[in-house]
Amino acid sequence: MIHNNSQWSAASGQFLFLLFFLAACQNATVQESGKNQLADARSPYLQQHANNPVHWYPWGEEALQKAQRDNKPLIISIGYAACHWCHVMEHETFENDSIAAFMNEHFVSIKVDREERPDIDQIYMDAVQLMTGSGGWPLNAIALPTGEPFFTGTYFTPKQWMKLLQQVQEMYETDYDRIAETAKKVTEGISASNAMELNSEPTEVNSARLKQFVDGMLANVDTTYGGFLSDQKFPLPVAWNFLLTAGTILENENIEIALRNTLDRMTSGGLYDQIGGGFSRYTVDTEWKIPHFEKMLYDNGQLVSLYAKAYRWTGNEDYLKVVESTLQFVERELQSPEVPAFYSSIDADSEGEEGLFYLWEMDSLHQHFSSTEVQWLQQYFALEPDGNW
Repeated sequence: MIHNNSQWSAASGQFLFLLFFLAACQNATVQESGKNQLADARSPYLQQHANNPVHWYPWGEEALQKAQRDNKPLIISIGYAACHWCHVMEHETFENDSIAAFMNEHFVSIKVDREERPDIDQIYMDAVQLMTGSGGWPLNAIALPTGEPFFTGTYFTPKQWMKLLQQVQEMYETDYDRIAETAKKVTEGISASNAMELNSEPTEVNSARLKQFVDGMLANVDTTYGGFLSDQKFPLPVAWNFLLTAGTILENENIEIALRNTLDRMTSGGLYDQIGGGFSRYTVDTEWKIPHFEKMLYDNGQLVSLYAKAYRWTGNEDYLKVVESTLQFVERELQSPEVPAFYSSIDADSEGEEGLFYLWEMDSLHQHFSSTEVQWLQQYFALEPDGNW
């Protein structure tokens, strides 16, 4: 329930201080260039939006001061270079002249690269999870000129986005106190969710407590397809690393069954690149079949550790092959030839289409393989002439 209240809490003041502190840390000097101020940004993701008709600002004190000077709410749109739906929303919405004109007239718009500014991303990710129960990218927040969010969401169609902005603009002019109270509550929620209290009483960690925690995790495991129960499947290597370690302590047969099933299912489905090695970020189904094709360095690094530990624990040679092929993929595709560094991700899109690089037509197989080999591939990969999805 929302109550009218014009007084800001101490949490709001701390939040505002944090925002301006982060803004002051922004090193990039923003210059007017073209249609917006992203042309000179260091981030490739921000540069991709430099020619949008939206008058984007990078995160910084200039944008925050402009919003307060003009008394306009902030639009804070957060994404990253390999994010498929970030690109979709850009092409559908942020390249739309009429939508951009409305944004430019009534809002101050900030574009953030979450890989460049994880600190800013964390604040608004906390907000969207508090307000909606879930999160993701693109992350779009609408906030007071001082930065406190009062509405958050992820992907919007052009029609949804325009309707939302019109409603926010009208409410900002006619019912500001209600918006301010919402922002206050969200800010307090963010502060509370990040507060940690030290436990002054020593807590004994023993096998009984460990078993209790493990049993809770196992109750959420998909016993058919592996992984954790969800409409979409993420590999979550940290969770499985924990269970693997717990399994060596507890000697719990159910842990080994769940772990083996998950590792085998992940590498036999679409999440794992059967040809080039490496793992996609997640699958959009429950069976590890249809991947979201972006590949992340941190996912693959953690999965190498997981499969290496699983190989050491089980002696399964297939896990060793996964480790080797994934490291080969990282070295081949994610290592920069110019500097001693690695790329953080590979885009899901190829030539503007998601997964185009990875998808094969049956005609292409016939061009590259003999009829006998194609029959073998069809049988091994359960290929359908009209496509598998």
